[in-house]
Amino acid sequence: MTKILILGVAAVQAEAIMTLNELGYETYAIAMKNDGPGSKVAKHFKEINILDKEKIIEYIKDNSIDFVYSTGSDLAIPVANEISETLNLPHFVSSDTAKTTNNKDLMREKLGHDFVGNIPFQIIENIDDEIKLNYPFIMKPTDSQGQRGVNIIHSHSDFLDLFESTKNYSRSGKVIIEYLVDGPEISVNGYVVDGELKLMVASDRETWQQYVGLIHKHIVPASVLNESSENELYSIMNNLVKKLNINNGPVYAQVKVESNQPYVIEVTPRLDGCHMWKVIKMYNNIDLMKLTFEHLIEGNTAELNNLTKPNSSVELEFICQEPNTSADYDNYITGIESAEESYLYYNQGENIRPVNGKYEKIGYMINRK
Repeated sequence: MTKILILGVAAVQAEAIMTLNELGYETYAIAMKNDGPGSKVAKHFKEINILDKEKIIEYIKDNSIDFVYSTGSDLAIPVANEISETLNLPHFVSSDTAKTTNNKDLMREKLGHDFVGNIPFQIIENIDDEIKLNYPFIMKPTDSQGQRGVNIIHSHSDFLDLFESTKNYSRSGKVIIEYLVDGPEISVNGYVVDGELKLMVASDRETWQQYVGLIHKHIVPASVLNESSENELYSIMNNLVKKLNINNGPVYAQVKVESNQPYVIEVTPRLDGCHMWKVIKMYNNIDLMKLTFEHLIEGNTAELNNLTKPNSSVELEFICQEPNTSADYDNYITGIESAEESYLYYNQGENIRPVNGKYEKIGYMINRK
């Protein structure tokens, strides 16, 4: 039986493991701690830090594992691809591509200042570096995930106040500042086969007003796009996957639209961390999770043939709460019970672990509209 190792055991990885179980593969999972649902659904689990490449390689060899992969994690994808290259295991993108997309500075520089859809940017390493962008701008770590350390900077005093805290989230010690695009956010889920973008689904990305960039709702299709801007977005995404050498597999991007012009905020060669594959399956009948693993393991992309014309919009709403508080779903019971699909990350009263440190996802509800 084909064996596949998933790095991480959070809810998004648990969904991958359950899909693999349904497809008949032998599932393995690792994480630093046995504290996520993925460890319960995997056939085999071991406590190993997903960044410890030597121990992961040893575990793969000891268990004759055929594939290593992950979903919803910027940290795990570069590790999975580097290990796959080292052990000559199948993989979608190179470790260089995974590293580039996982670092905002490398991604911006790889796209280049003349790439349509790139944003004016500047890399800052020291608090006394000259600021060349006009205020306001966005400041964020170059290599964090989950909106950690992201702030809107309105003045030089804001910059001075927030630079060090932003830098503390950056493993490289670098900070990136970017032109503040004035427009709505959308998310883009796509799928690439042999260098061509074969599927693109854009969704409205509603964020919490009090927390910059933190997601509240995804709604497909994206209402902010007209025919012209959607065509422009497809052109940008298709050019982007070629420029970044995302030759096969899923691609996910955060985009903002200003005066009908899409601008790429972030991009990564993986399934998103917001369970959007469930929304998309409900929307157009394409199971991105199934497609990803059948493509990776079998070279089979027949799932793309299941595309149907949507007849309704679909909304995913996150239930969120501040970290280090007790999970409380009392105000959402009616919505949870009536939702077409819902999931709770915590039990009622369980302590909420800090991930972004501001406002954590504790569950979600999906409904057709």
